[in-house]
Amino acid sequence: LFPESITTEQQSLVLVKRLLAVSVSCITYMRGLFPESSYGTRYLDDLCLKILREDKSCLGSLQIVKWIQGCFDALEKQYVSGFFTFFNGTVIELYQFKFKYKKKVPQMDISSNHREFVTGLCSEDVKQASRLLLRTLYLLLQDLGPLPNDITLTMKLLYYNDVTPKDYQPPGFKEDASPGDLLFGGDPFNLRVGSVSTDFHLMKVRVTTDKKRVRKADCNLIQKNGPTEISHQGLDCEEEEESTKINLLNLAFSQEEVIGPEKKRKVSEPEKLPLNGRK
Repeated sequence: LFPESITTEQQSLVLVKRLLAVSVSCITYMRGLFPESSYGTRYLDDLCLKILREDKSCLGSLQIVKWIQGCFDALEKQYVSGFFTFFNGTVIELYQFKFKYKKKVPQMDISSNHREFVTGLCSEDVKQASRLLLRTLYLLLQDLGPLPNDITLTMKLLYYNDVTPKDYQPPGFKEDASPGDLLFGGDPFNLRVGSVSTDFHLMKVRVTTDKKRVRKADCNLIQKNGPTEISHQGLDCEEEEESTKINLLNLAFSQEEVIGPEKKRKVSEPEKLPLNGRK
């Protein structure tokens, strides 16, 4: 599932792409959006993963695969910071994927008597963080109540202005006609899934859903000192003030400092997709 080694920028990009694809597949499967025939099966240790595939018998899953491929194009060009949404007139569930791109610099080994430069993050540590992120996402999704039957699914992409051409749109996307605030349909409940950082990329995942959909009695990941926050020890996401309005330009929640371009106020969206093929 992951590259054997994650020491080059290309290997890091492959990891981030796979994490995105697996995470989106996990969300659509666990939320019951598409039939079993739309998924293949892969294993991560003892965790069974369902991965979206191009199922020509299900237009919805086929479209999601194309959207993911469009996001891959923006990731390769280091343009995008994206988030994934469920729409039903107003937003009822929101999945944020935040991407940052780092310039690799040598790190000083200050614990050694010799002033040697060492490589950055260990591949095994990166893969362990990736496993933890996917497991946490699965656990969180298991604690969510069902979605309405008549939902519409869409994805919006945000960009960085220093590198993104004004006329750039990834395959399958168009300029967002309404890049303002989104109205959340319910009491927002933030679930912090976690982050994976390599020497070249940083990816963070966060979920916002209606508070009534979280089965608190069954969830062992609720932060004890914050009744509306869910966290996992060691996974880094900073808290935000909750609001029923979601500001697209502030969705890239605060993160550790990395070298990267400023965010551009540019948003893309695909055609909105009715999910008629729910299982």
